[in-house]
Amino acid sequence: MLQFNQVTKGYGEKKALDGLTVKFEAGKVYALVGPNGSGKSTMMKSAAGLVKLTSGTLTFKGKPIGVESKKHIAYMSTEPFYYDYMKIEDVGKFYKDFFQDFDSQKFASLLQFMELTPNLKVRALSSGMAAKLKIAATLSRKADLIMLDEPLNGIDLIGRDQIIHSVIQSTGNGATFIISSHLFDELEPIVDNVVMMKKGKVILQGELEEIRMEYGKSISDLYREFYSDTAMPDSMINGGK
Repeated sequence: MLQFNQVTKGYGEKKALDGLTVKFEAGKVYALVGPNGSGKSTMMKSAAGLVKLTSGTLTFKGKPIGVESKKHIAYMSTEPFYYDYMKIEDVGKFYKDFFQDFDSQKFASLLQFMELTPNLKVRALSSGMAAKLKIAATLSRKADLIMLDEPLNGIDLIGRDQIIHSVIQSTGNGATFIISSHLFDELEPIVDNVVMMKKGKVILQGELEEIRMEYGKSISDLYREFYSDTAMPDSMINGGK
């Protein structure tokens, strides 16, 4: 479905993506994990067509990322992307104008579940409420690929439960989900596949249970091992198991 092949993205001398090679298959739910600065957001922005690659190839359903792929890819960034003067209900109208696959009925249902009042102004939202609004809008698209960048940042425990429940309810319809986080524990109830990144490369990938069985450790323990001060040296980062 989504294929990165030796993808590099540089910002001056810094490489946000460094020979990244990874494939995301249709219908699966992936946790994209790694510390801040590991390349997760740049990878997602590349797939969304928002970042121009320095080198390598990136395809969606066998075709280069472009205007057509954007019709089938839903991306939620960490940055706010609504106008302050909008009401919550205006965000739904905005999405409806731009995306043919936007489901207004599902959006209204998600707003109700997340306790968001439609006539409330965006400028009046707390950071947690704004995050839930982004989730509701993104999940209301019937996209083939849905990417959520750090969806639980700044969310209280009740809000996290609401978001996790909403994501779980949206999976299983054939769409591929990629959900990023710098922590794994919060994603464990949602995902069945893991992709770990470090310094713009994939250092571990596979099905959740297979990785647990192969290493004899929980994913959280592997995370701590790989990203601690005594983690594997760069020479061992080879793009996978």
